[in-house]
Amino acid sequence: MADPPSYEAQFPALHRRAYAVAYRLLGLQGPAEDVAQETLARAYVRWARIGDDPTGWCVRVAFNLTMDGLRSTERDRRRQRQLIALEPHCTRDPYVAERLDLYTALRALPKRQRQIVALRYLGDLSEAQTAAALGLSLGSVKSQASRGLDALRAHLTLPEPTRSSHV
Repeated sequence: MADPPSYEAQFPALHRRAYAVAYRLLGLQGPAEDVAQETLARAYVRWARIGDDPTGWCVRVAFNLTMDGLRSTERDRRRQRQLIALEPHCTRDPYVAERLDLYTALRALPKRQRQIVALRYLGDLSEAQTAAALGLSLGSVKSQASRGLDALRAHLTLPEPTRSSHV
């Protein structure tokens, strides 16, 4: 049996994945970079115990760190008021409101669905990689991903405008 890949060989790909997960939720380069660095620092310390495929582990850690950071921000009432009060035309990032909606929708999911959706769609892991990362069966990942996406769609979809018969 071949030796598992070295940390140094895996670092670039793992960093890209961790950064992508954080950036998709945060929309900010600096904080996303911080999450990626923290993720890879934790991976380095645990490298011998992570296993042959560290991608799922790193995506999960990056997602959890990002969500923890967002929860801390949520608890900070003044910062929360600033984020909610932001108007899209007052910021350089027109997607702030959409990211807040995504965060809120993700927080509303049960933990397992949230983890699966994050690994599959934010972390770009396959169903098999997601199942391996979370220690679940492939069927569980498929069903929970489907339920999670349905819940997100319901939360994020705007109601159809009613058409008036008066024209």
